[in-house]
Amino acid sequence: MVMVVILTTVVACNDSSDDTLNNDELNNETPTVVSDSTVNAEESTENSEENNTSPPDDTIDPSPADPPPEEPIVQLFDKDGLPLPDLSINHDYEAYLNARPSYYMDAGARFGNVIDQDNTPADNNVTNAGAVLGRVLFYDIRLSANNTVACASCHIQRHGFSDPEVLSNGFDGGKTGRHSMGLTNATYYSRGRFFWDERAGTLEEQVLMPIQDSVEMGMNLFDLEVKLGLTSFYAPLFLAAFSDEAITSDRISRSLAQFIRSMVSYGSKYDQAFTAGGSDTPDFSAVFSEQELLGLRLFSGVPDDNSDSLGCDTCHQTSAHAADNKHVNGLDANTSADQGVGGGFFKVPSLRNIAVRAPYMHDGRFSSLAEVIEFYNSGVQAHPNLAPALRRRNSSNGRPVQFNLNQAEKEALVVFLEALTDEAFLVNPIFSNPFPEVINEESEPES
Repeated sequence: MVMVVILTTVVACNDSSDDTLNNDELNNETPTVVSDSTVNAEESTENSEENNTSPPDDTIDPSPADPPPEEPIVQLFDKDGLPLPDLSINHDYEAYLNARPSYYMDAGARFGNVIDQDNTPADNNVTNAGAVLGRVLFYDIRLSANNTVACASCHIQRHGFSDPEVLSNGFDGGKTGRHSMGLTNATYYSRGRFFWDERAGTLEEQVLMPIQDSVEMGMNLFDLEVKLGLTSFYAPLFLAAFSDEAITSDRISRSLAQFIRSMVSYGSKYDQAFTAGGSDTPDFSAVFSEQELLGLRLFSGVPDDNSDSLGCDTCHQTSAHAADNKHVNGLDANTSADQGVGGGFFKVPSLRNIAVRAPYMHDGRFSSLAEVIEFYNSGVQAHPNLAPALRRRNSSNGRPVQFNLNQAEKEALVVFLEALTDEAFLVNPIFSNPFPEVINEESEPES
């Protein structure tokens, strides 16, 4: 038997994505199959139809099938025309903080007392309702005068809640005066002061200052209270956090501070050593490469002794890698252009997630960790108030230290600092943006 098969396939793609074919197209493109059996079958069918005298089947329902149910419409905008947060998932901030490891929570931990570094005030402990409200506020563009920027615009989760730009963009296009400080482990700084120049006495004070800053967000607090009161969702959030619906700047500051203090990192490769060995006997050799172990020894002397240490942990203390105080690190011999706290002193943030927080220093002058290490290796300047740890023989008036590290040692320090990156923290949903991304329907589609 001979069978001839003619198949025609047409694939069409155009901007309108119209898959409808007209009658001519259907006639031209319908596959045709011709064979002897096909002809016989057609003849048999014709004879069968001529002899078939049974009445038509009246049981078939000619009405069309019911259309599938419509998907529920997700409302993206509130009554003020601005985005609505997605609060469908209940995040447990208290459980996240309660899960902090014992080397964070025990006063007698081998690598230092992290608890004593905690600046959480007794009257503003982190609660689930307070941190949930704080998260919404942190990501809400309503906190700026023209609804263009939020706290998260300058403090981005995947960058350790810092900004990859040297200077951040304000609500009206202006630039901030200093680089955005990372917020990872912000709760661990016993002095409790905030900003590079420590002008805010507490985190509760700090969070309100960018909102009112003429460059950053440009709002005044009274107008902000009124603005938030015009939404449908803030009253219930304030009620849950503070037992009534009153929206006040004090409550805004408290909830923002709770959310920021929940940003604790304890899931890095460094932390895995404690899981492998124990809170007081971390097994770094079980999780670190030889290069990372060399970097650890240079940083702090661990796991051997302090004879190999550069003393980095003199300032970057405990397992939280948080600073003990403000310091002058010798970026410039003359700091008259920016005196920081005063006398050239600046606050020092935690080193957790440091590898994703480039650029570095208060002015963002270093673009990589390699540049930072080289600065401490050979570039420390003789500032009058230079930290003793950065002077020869750890004196109060000695010359700046020169570590004279070789290339392998410098690279080892970099990879050790990279081991402080907490990948889970950087994508943890409890710290993520609750507002859905709004697609601009007028934008051109991707080709």
